[in-house]
Amino acid sequence: MARQRKWAVDSNEYRRRLGSLSSDGVPPRTGAHRARLESCGVTWNDGAVDLTLMPATNPDRARLRFRAALPELIWNTAALEGSTFTLPEVRTLLEGVTVGGRPLQETEQILALRDAYHRLDEHLARGTFALKKSISDELQGLLARHEAIEVGNFRGEGSVTGGGHVRLSTGERVEGVDHGLAGSDLIDRYEALLDYLDHHIQDPRAQALGYFAAVARIQYYFDGNKRTARLMMAGHLIASGYEAVSIPNARRLEFNRALDHLFASDDATELMSLLCTCAPKDA
Repeated sequence: MARQRKWAVDSNEYRRRLGSLSSDGVPPRTGAHRARLESCGVTWNDGAVDLTLMPATNPDRARLRFRAALPELIWNTAALEGSTFTLPEVRTLLEGVTVGGRPLQETEQILALRDAYHRLDEHLARGTFALKKSISDELQGLLARHEAIEVGNFRGEGSVTGGGHVRLSTGERVEGVDHGLAGSDLIDRYEALLDYLDHHIQDPRAQALGYFAAVARIQYYFDGNKRTARLMMAGHLIASGYEAVSIPNARRLEFNRALDHLFASDDATELMSLLCTCAPKDA
C-alpha cells in the first residue's frame, strides 16, 4: 500500500536538487546530520529535544484553547518583533477600539497578525490546513502586508530580487541563501524540507519544530519569516492534536540567542529545545 502523505505539495516548479547550504562557522556534516542539513537547511540533535514537554490533547480542544489565547499569542508575537503595545492594549485593539499614543506601524502590525491568526483558524475549522506553500504564502501575505517589499511569494518569485540576510544580536551579518531564477532554488529547498519531514520524521511535534527552525533560517520571504513559520507550526501542532507553542516576550533574550546560534551554525537544537519548554503546561 502506498504511504499516504501528511500534507500536500503544491509547487509548480519542484525540481529535486539537494545541494549543501553554504553557511559560516560549521564544517560539512556526514551521515544523517548531513542528509538533514541538505534537505532542511538545518539539523538538530533529536536526543536533546524533549518532546515530552508537549503533551497530546485532541485537535478540537487544541483549537479551542488556541482561540481563547489569541490576544496573548498575538501580543507575544508582536512583542518579539519590538512592539511596545501592552497585552491590555492589544486586547483593546482586537476589540475594535483604537489605542492612542501608539505608532501607526505597530497598530497595523497587530491588526495584520490578527487577520493571519484568524485565517489560520478558518483553515483549521474547515480541515484545509496543511504544511504547504500556498497556505504559508497566504498567511505571510496577510501578516507582512504593511512591512515587506513583496508579500505572498518567496524571494525572487516576483519582481524584486535579493534579500535573505539577517543581522545577529551581536551585529554580525549572515548572508542569505540565494533564491535562484524566479525563486527556483528556494522552491526546491522548501519542497525538499516538506519531503524530509514527511518521510523521515514521524512525530508531528518534531515536524512542526523542525519546520519552524528551517523557515526561520532560510528566510524564504522578504519579511515575516519567523511570524509565518510560527503560524504554520501552530497549525500543524493543532491539527495533529497538540497545543500551539507561544514564545513569551519574557524569554526574548533566550529566543534571540537561540536564533543567533541557528543562523551562525545551522544547528536548530537549542531553538527547538526552547520551543518545547514554551508549550502550555496544563494540556
